[in-house]
Amino acid sequence: MAAMLSAEQRAAIVRDFARSTLFDRTFKDGMALVDETADYLDGGGRQEAKMLSRTAAATYARQSMHLTTRLMQVASWLLVQKAVRDGGMTAIEACQTRYRLNQKRVEPLTVPANDLPPKLVGLLDRSDRLYARIAHLDGRMYLDQGSPEATNPVQAQFDRLYQAFEARP
Repeated sequence: MAAMLSAEQRAAIVRDFARSTLFDRTFKDGMALVDETADYLDGGGRQEAKMLSRTAAATYARQSMHLTTRLMQVASWLLVQKAVRDGGMTAIEACQTRYRLNQKRVEPLTVPANDLPPKLVGLLDRSDRLYARIAHLDGRMYLDQGSPEATNPVQAQFDRLYQAFEARP
């Protein structure tokens, strides 16, 4: 059971994962999605957003914020694991709560997908699946069974930003 693992045993799990082909594949997939999303939001997505109705444009802005927030969390988590693999961080350091993926999921798309550009909807879906995959890995590697999860202060800031933008008309 995970709750019975010592810090060194947990660190060994983290080190093993960071050296695995599963990590290599997950890192490649995650960073490719980050790059694809950045290219879209800085290029074609801007053009598509200009053609949307005012309501759809506001939804586009909100959903693109969800997307970038989710992908920033994923990229940060992946880079911590890479730092463990490359020797830039110890596995014990990587086990600290501040490097964990926040288990609170970003709310799913609540507007009809046909109101948004298909490319954005596809990126949202793919990012949600990647986030779920990494949340599963994070939970398996770090969470102690039965212990309350600590709050991630960076995620708390993201949550406040999200709530501020969500409250706007």
